Amino acid sequence: MLVSLYSASTGMIAQQRRLDTISNNLSNVDTTGYKAQRIEFQDLLYTPIKEAGTPTAQNSVLPTGEYVGHGVKIGATNRIFTQGNIEQTGGTFDMAIMGDGFFQVQLQDGRIAYSRDGSFKVDSNGRLVNSQGLLFVPNITLPTNAESVNVSPDGIVSAKLPDGTIQNVGNITLVKFVNPAGLKAIGSNLFLSTPASGVATEGIPNQDGFGSIEQGSLEKSNVDVVKEMVNMIVAQRTYDLNARAVQTADDFLRTVGTLKR
Repeated sequence: MLVSLYSASTGMIAQQRRLDTISNNLSNVDTTGYKAQRIEFQDLLYTPIKEAGTPTAQNSVLPTGEYVGHGVKIGATNRIFTQGNIEQTGGTFDMAIMGDGFFQVQLQDGRIAYSRDGSFKVDSNGRLVNSQGLLFVPNITLPTNAESVNVSPDGIVSAKLPDGTIQNVGNITLVKFVNPAGLKAIGSNLFLSTPASGVATEGIPNQDGFGSIEQGSLEKSNVDVVKEMVNMIVAQRTYDLNARAVQTADDFLRTVGTLKR
């Protein structure tokens, strides 16, 4: 009976974690470049009562065994890097990646972070930065007298000067990973590489499998609201069933405890 109490309690914990993940996805529906997470479950160890293949008295073996499971655990929280919807904003420094790749920014401690959030700005020195003021990598500095800025699909940044000339001010590069799901999320729409993600491979947009850049647009979250709402209902129902199993097992134990009276 104690096994049923434990198994059902692990189910309640697992569904609570699932609800936490769903809630985080829903709260980031409007977060630029956000990638939805999906929780994955694994069953726990089993206690064998009878092992499959045990010899019998009839010179045969048991075709199946008898095992008691001990519940469920969280196997992983996987991040889904599918393309989000593209929203046209008209912003000069808004950029969306159409396909594979990440933008690069430099953290204050010198490390390089990666992001799908292309809502960039220009600081007081004319340098391209993100919303937190982190420098874009590679460094791109715009002329102070630039009348307009154009970013081509292959990442060439050019500025139109007052005399009508076009000046090339830099080239945007993207990076990609063998296993982007292994990246470490640190908040603010940023990721760090890990041994699981592999080393960043840098390349030119719109070439060699890298996505192209669409200026004046942003990639929205890839969260499917309808799917998340369905998952929320399933998680709630499953949590209730596990809670009922705990209550039922407790009733059984209470009944056994009264047998001596």
